[in-house]
Amino acid sequence: MSSPSHVAAAIVVTLLSSVGLVAAQADLIFADGFESGDVSAWSQAAGYIVVPLVDLRADVNRNGTVDLDDPAEDQDEDTWDSSHGAIFLANLDDDQSACPTTGTNEQLAACFDAADEVVNGVEDLIDMARVKTVPWPNAPEGAWGTIVVSGPGNQYVHLFKGSGSSFAFFDPQADTLSAADLRAGVELALEGTDLVRNATVWDGFVDLTLQVETGTQPPDGRRSGGSDTVRLRLAPVLFRHHLHAIETAYANVVGWPGSVEFRTDLQAALTAAGTPNPLYAITGYSNQWTQDRFETSYTSMPAVGGQHVLHVNFRMPEYTGSSLYFPGRVVYTHLRGPDVGAAVQYDPTHPDSMDHYNSGGNMETIPPFSFGGSDWPLGRVVFGGTATEYPDRSFTGLVADQGQQGAAFIDTSWLAVGHVDETLSYVKADSARGWVTLVADPAGAWTMLGDLQSAGYGQVPMFVGMTWYDGSPAEITIDAVLADTDLANDNAWAATEVAAQVDQLKALTGLEDGELVSVPFLFYYETYGLLAYQPGLTNGISISYSDYGAPQTHGPDIGGSDPFKTGFEAALAPYGITVRWIENWDLYHALWGEVHCGSNATRQIPLDHLWWEVAQ
Repeated sequence: MSSPSHVAAAIVVTLLSSVGLVAAQADLIFADGFESGDVSAWSQAAGYIVVPLVDLRADVNRNGTVDLDDPAEDQDEDTWDSSHGAIFLANLDDDQSACPTTGTNEQLAACFDAADEVVNGVEDLIDMARVKTVPWPNAPEGAWGTIVVSGPGNQYVHLFKGSGSSFAFFDPQADTLSAADLRAGVELALEGTDLVRNATVWDGFVDLTLQVETGTQPPDGRRSGGSDTVRLRLAPVLFRHHLHAIETAYANVVGWPGSVEFRTDLQAALTAAGTPNPLYAITGYSNQWTQDRFETSYTSMPAVGGQHVLHVNFRMPEYTGSSLYFPGRVVYTHLRGPDVGAAVQYDPTHPDSMDHYNSGGNMETIPPFSFGGSDWPLGRVVFGGTATEYPDRSFTGLVADQGQQGAAFIDTSWLAVGHVDETLSYVKADSARGWVTLVADPAGAWTMLGDLQSAGYGQVPMFVGMTWYDGSPAEITIDAVLADTDLANDNAWAATEVAAQVDQLKALTGLEDGELVSVPFLFYYETYGLLAYQPGLTNGISISYSDYGAPQTHGPDIGGSDPFKTGFEAALAPYGITVRWIENWDLYHALWGEVHCGSNATRQIPLDHLWWEVAQ
C-alpha cells in the first residue's frame, strides 16, 4: 500500500483537510491518478473528493498472524523472497475424516478438504492462510470493493470470507465487499486446491488485489478509488531424508512367513531408539513392500511460535497395464486424515517396462549440503535411472518444480530391481557436512571371505538354515562361495558399477573418500541384473541420529561371532550409531529386498531450516 508518493499525498491531504479543502471523510490519498503533486486538482474538487483507505494485508513478516499495526507487514507486500512474503498451503488433508476409503482410484483421489467450497470444521481453518483488509471507518454509502485473484493462480485457490466466527465461500468473480465490510474490515481465509505439478503451468504464486470504488465521481472525471496487491506463495512439498528421526514407522501385515518376526524386530528397534509412536501395522494389502508404495513429505507455513504442518503422502506413480498398482491406495485408505493429505502424479504413457523405477525405494533424499556454488539446505532428491531408463517424468518433474530439493539421477540400471536404496544410504556424523554415506562394497566382501579362507575357515557355512525364494537351501561354505566363478564375475561387475555410482554422487555433492563408509556384502546375477547375495546392509532404515536398523546378515560363525555383523557395528561406532538387527530373510531378502524395502516412515519435522528462510 504505502508507496512514497502515497505517504506524501496523505500528509498533504491532512493539511488541506484542516483548512476545508478536502472532504472531511477523506482518510488517505490512495486514489488511482492522484499523486502528491496534484494539490490543484484536490483544491478544485474541494468538498467532493472521497479518497479511500485501500490496504490489504497478509502475513508478510511470517510471524503467524496478520498484523494491521506493523509496518513490516505492509513493506514490499507485492513481492516475495526468502526474507519476506506470505505463504499458504495446498489443503489436501481430511480434517473431519469424511473421505471414503473405498471406491475407484479417481474417487479416492478426488476427496480432500479443498475439493469443496466449504470450511470443513475449525481444524480446516487452521490450514488456511489469513488475509485482511484494514478497516476504513469513514467509507461512504455506495462504496464497494472486489478481490481480484490474478491468473493462473486463480484456478488453484479458494477464498472464504469471515463473518463472526464462521467463514463462507467467497467467489471473486461474483462476490463484492460492501461499504459496511470496508468500514469494519474483512478477514479472508485462503487455501490452495492443488500442489505445483508443473511450474510452466503454475509456479505457485498468487496475487490478491483489493480494489475499492468510493461510489463518488470527482468534478474532473477521474475515478475515485484505489487498489492494493499482496503476493502469496504456495508452500512446496518437501521430502524426508535420513537425518530426520522417525516419528512413526510403517510396515505391512501379510500372511507370509517372516512377517511377524520382521515387525517384532522392527518394533524392538524403534523402542530401543526411543521412537515416540509405535509401529503402524498396515493391513488389507497382500504386499510387503511398504517402502515402494508411497513416499512421505510435508508442507508448512508460518504459525505463531513456529510452523503449521500438513503431511502429504504420495502414492507412487506405479502405473502398469493401464492401472495404478492397487496397494498404493494405502495413502487414501489408511493414512489420510486430519493434517495428513494424499496425492498422486503419474503419466499413463510412461513405458510399463520402466515401471520398477517408479517405486518408493528408488527415491531417496540426500541430506543437506552445499557444493559447486549451490546450496541444498533441505537436501536433494535423487532417483535411480539413466537417460534411456528412468522413472515417470511427470512425477520427477513435480518433485523438481517444488523449487527446493531438485531431482538428480544415479545409474541403477545394472540392478535387477533398479532402486537407489540398494547400494547407498546416509547416516548422521559429527562432521562439517553432518553426514556420511554408507556404500556397498562387494570387493571388500570378497576380500573378507578370502581372508577367512586363508585363516582356515573355508569350510564354515553361511546362511545356515535359510532358503531361497524357490525353497532351495541357501546354506553354503566360504570355500564354495569363493569357488563360484560366476559369482566372482558378478561381484567384479558390481564393484565397477558401485564405483561409478560413487563418482556420480561425488559430482553431485562434493563428497570425499573420507566421507564414505565401506559396507561389505556380495551381489549375484538374477534374471534382470544384480541383487544382494548377502543381506544388503546399506538397504536398512535410519531410525534416529544414533540408531540404524539393519537386516540380519546370517554370515559365517567365526568363534561365536559373524564378521559381517561385527564389522558393520565397528564401522558405525565412530559415528555414535548403534545397529539394531532385524530379521528379514524370508519375507524380504529371499524375495529381492531388505529392511528398507519393507518399511516406511513419517519423520520428525526439522526446526533448524524453515523452508521459506532458505527458499530458492
